[in-house]
Amino acid sequence: MRPLTAVSLRGVWASLLLPLDADESIDFARLDTQLDHLLGAGLHGLYAHGTAGEFHTLTEAEFDRINELLAARCEAADLPFQLGASHPSAQLQLQRVRRAAVLRPSALQVILPDWLPLNDAETLDFLTRIAEAADGVPLVLYNPPHAKTKVGPGLLVELAQAVPALIGLKTAGGDAAWFEQALESELSIFVPGHFLAGMSALGAHGSYSNVAALAPAGSVRWYEQIGTDPRGALEVERRIAEFFAAHIAPLQASGLSNPALDKFLAAVGGWADVGTRVRWPMSSADPGLVDAARATAVRLLPDLGGTNW
Repeated sequence: MRPLTAVSLRGVWASLLLPLDADESIDFARLDTQLDHLLGAGLHGLYAHGTAGEFHTLTEAEFDRINELLAARCEAADLPFQLGASHPSAQLQLQRVRRAAVLRPSALQVILPDWLPLNDAETLDFLTRIAEAADGVPLVLYNPPHAKTKVGPGLLVELAQAVPALIGLKTAGGDAAWFEQALESELSIFVPGHFLAGMSALGAHGSYSNVAALAPAGSVRWYEQIGTDPRGALEVERRIAEFFAAHIAPLQASGLSNPALDKFLAAVGGWADVGTRVRWPMSSADPGLVDAARATAVRLLPDLGGTNW
């Protein structure tokens, strides 16, 4: 698989979501079926082990098995794929990077160690060693709002210059001033799916998309519309926000995690048998809420659902 660059990393990428049985074991048959749909959705790539993929709950054996499955299926389909090698422990993350790099993914996603915040020198040292362990596989830094170490635009520019393997940033984004500074890094900047139209106008290059959790093929059509009809795409974003306000924000306010929210979105979309169950100790969304949310999605977002709604 050809490695990605800061220039070629673009578009809408979907995360593997873990289908869990009652004992919280991963149903790999359902995961393989999920891949059937994602591989046919026209996405620009797939990735495993983001937050929505519950990477922080995986055993090392599960981590390796998912990597092998995703690599085999994406290579057969000639579709770029990324492996999240993240772990709150720097030492365990280093081990994951080494094992995942053997599969030669298009890129590896990593986080900064997440118990104590790092200073700038420690952040650079961490990414330098991770890049060495990645053995030529490009890196994407995942720096979410809840990360202990926040990487601002100034530090991002320094990291991009010092670590050539770093090609992208997965981030919540920011305002126009934030993007103006961050784009000086010349990295590919990926933002939340439901903000993709507005933030593309500021310079964002794509999304590891929660909208793809709802409607994989529809999220690609919307991305294409952002390029051809930006005003219309912003109207879709407004309706996505209306849907989220009605059915996702209340779940988030009740304390549900991002994995629970993304699995709920997939259940609303109905494109794969993922289920709403997340691993202990996280709480799961009530599947009884799916039908009402789907009715709202059908009304507000026919352009995303297409024939699936």
